[in-house]
Amino acid sequence: MTALADAPLDDVLKQWEGLGYYARARNLHKAARLVKAEYGGRFPRTAAELQALPGIGPYTAAAIASLVFGEDVAVVDGNVIRVLARLMAYDVEVSTAPAKRQFQAWADELLPVGHAAAFNEGMMELGATVCLPNGAPRCDVCPMRKVCAGRGSPELYPVKKKKAPVPTVVVGAAVIRDRRGRVLIAQRKPEGLLGGLWEFPGGKLERGETLEECVAREILEELGVVIEVGEKRQVVHHVFSHFKLEMHVFDCRLVKGRPRAIDCQAVAWVDGSAQSFDAYAFGKADLQVISEMA
Repeated sequence: MTALADAPLDDVLKQWEGLGYYARARNLHKAARLVKAEYGGRFPRTAAELQALPGIGPYTAAAIASLVFGEDVAVVDGNVIRVLARLMAYDVEVSTAPAKRQFQAWADELLPVGHAAAFNEGMMELGATVCLPNGAPRCDVCPMRKVCAGRGSPELYPVKKKKAPVPTVVVGAAVIRDRRGRVLIAQRKPEGLLGGLWEFPGGKLERGETLEECVAREILEELGVVIEVGEKRQVVHHVFSHFKLEMHVFDCRLVKGRPRAIDCQAVAWVDGSAQSFDAYAFGKADLQVISEMA
């Protein structure tokens, strides 16, 4: 943990490169630093203390506190919610605040004092291996079948709202070269999606503009330079948790100005070889662009 706390964030992100969910890497880094600075390097042992650390919510805190430190706190994850919703034939949409409170209250009530770890493991395993989703529960082998109010119609529970269609976000990105053939990359701001990672600069396509116009505008706004947008080199498709990315990548030439970090964290020039990008952490979409340069 000390090594993680002392490491630069860029190094942490590089080690995490390609795994996705980069906020987790940033939160792990922040949490390690907080434990070192505020807790003397001693990892918190209670769910309440754990929730004070970045990136740790009620479920993760309860899981760590009960499974590692033996605290009597109940875990409520998706598997546990499914078990409880069927067990109680609970017909309230599960993502609502009252439903979340109810599931936690039921789990707390059922938890046997002194056996939190075994209870939590058992409830999660029951949902993962027996009380299965998608209308395929194994009710015939369920140890709770005699008291389950939802037996006979398990497909009715849990009640979930319909998922909205996953939107597609179209962006333009630029592989900008100067007269020496170097390639310009930019580091995203620390907060938000892919925070702290490096990328080929660009941004979202706005209504009424072409992709070429999008790239030129974004580069001027983000880096303060004028570029000549050339041929499209590739289209990268990538799926995030809440949207699909369609990234159109163009070969571009620097025409005027000196790149500045106006709407990004930092900028850097690399020589354009695949190896020159190794010192920087990129997301999967940009790694596909780099792979084409090899």
